[in-house]
Amino acid sequence: QVQLVESGGGLVQAGGSLRLSCAASGRTFLMGWFRQAPGKEREFVAAISRSGGTTYHSDSVKGRFTISRDNAKNTVALQMNSLKPEDTAVYYCAASGRAVTGIKALLVGNYDYWGQGTQVTVSS
Repeated sequence: QVQLVESGGGLVQAGGSLRLSCAASGRTFLMGWFRQAPGKEREFVAAISRSGGTTYHSDSVKGRFTISRDNAKNTVALQMNSLKPEDTAVYYCAASGRAVTGIKALLVGNYDYWGQGTQVTVSS
């Protein structure tokens, strides 16, 4: 069982930046970030392959958010720039225990491990 612990959430003004980090207790394959706003379903934000050579970003964050990972430290990060009020949500780190590629990387059901979530609030 792999445990994931997120950090880095907080309150920021629109146009600002935040960096989320997630530490994994063991080896993982695909790692990703999802978010969930009140009253809405959990949605895909970004994911990265184990090698770091393949990344996925949702259209809503493309060009503003960047996912990266450090396998030596078992960590994944999400750099969020040009934040908007609609980015306000609880952000969850997720990881799979097996190789997942392509469109499957965007699906909640293909992730085996989840963090507890960290709140990101963007004020207008």
